[in-house]
Amino acid sequence: MPLTSNKQIEIDPLDFLNIETRLSEEEIAIRDVVRAFVRDRVAPYVADWFEEGRSPKELMGELGALGVLGMHLEGYGCTGASATAYGLACLELEAGDSGIRSLVSVQGSLAMFAIHRWGSEEQCQEWLPQMATGETIGCFGLTEPDAGSDPGNMRTMARRDGSDWVLNGQKMWITNGSVADVAIVWAQTDDGISGFLVPKGTLGFSAQDISRKLSLRASVTSELILNDVRLPASAQLSKAHSLRGPLSCLNEARYGIVWGAVGAARSCFEAALRYAGERQVFEKPISSYQIQQQKLTMMALAVNRSYLLALHLGRLKDEGLLLPEHVSMGKLSNVNDALDVARSARQVLGANGISLEYPVMRHLVNLESVVTYEGTADIHALMVGAALTGIQAFR
Repeated sequence: MPLTSNKQIEIDPLDFLNIETRLSEEEIAIRDVVRAFVRDRVAPYVADWFEEGRSPKELMGELGALGVLGMHLEGYGCTGASATAYGLACLELEAGDSGIRSLVSVQGSLAMFAIHRWGSEEQCQEWLPQMATGETIGCFGLTEPDAGSDPGNMRTMARRDGSDWVLNGQKMWITNGSVADVAIVWAQTDDGISGFLVPKGTLGFSAQDISRKLSLRASVTSELILNDVRLPASAQLSKAHSLRGPLSCLNEARYGIVWGAVGAARSCFEAALRYAGERQVFEKPISSYQIQQQKLTMMALAVNRSYLLALHLGRLKDEGLLLPEHVSMGKLSNVNDALDVARSARQVLGANGISLEYPVMRHLVNLESVVTYEGTADIHALMVGAALTGIQAFR
């Protein structure tokens, strides 16, 4: 095999390590379709959605037609794409906005996955096809005001009353809560923790939006209240009887975040690189100064490193070799890298860095939520630490 080649290879500043060569033609095609959707249907409007504090639920039908809702699930109208292809879709969606990726990952990796993995065949047939098209929106009710990082301490209870279930409790920080047609609510039962399908409009069930947010403003975040909510036995996800149920769903969503964070970082880096080449100071572009080149270099390093990590975890997942601890390391590393990139990019843009005319500050404040939800950075560090030492430090 020759050590040299006559093929001309050039550096692409936005793909410095030529990572695209590690993708299949099908993966590139899926990525390009989602990238075009974000360019045409998200990028021109997302600053207004963010400023208005409005989630564009009208996009759900288009996202369904795009095939990204539950795209990594098999059957029931889902496309059955690879984990890597799903990750690439998350990357491109979050390059638009973390709230748009959240809209998709809560639908597919939390609500739909919960039904697909832990529900009955009848529940899958009833809910998943219309969720895959975006006709029906789902949410995932696990977190509570006093049970975030410790979901096993949840206070929401489900008790038997004849053949029915009666639920009482409260869920907090629930993405899509008030716009969802069905909520997957996790509750304590006499047999362990189980999930329940709670349709919108069920007597005693209500959702109210959490207002005055400074992050993820293009995403609806809600409180769910359950006051003697009566459900038939058929509403229970009968295969789940422990924390393994909701935690398996969280792991799916965390995997999407590993990829999504790369998209947010890339968007910030791209904005900084372009701005540095255009902004003139002392009669030359700021990109000609050493201190700015160092910032751009460190941003490029973080973006490429995060991309390679996400791709590696995607390949492991497709091969059935991905562990929850791998995902924890991926989320911890990639979200922190994305925050660093966003902060550096904001400095490169100077005063313009805080303007919604550019994506950087929007990504920066969004990432302050991403680093917390689906497991805080501290919890993921402790999960990795437990795997390294064999000692659980969070109990």
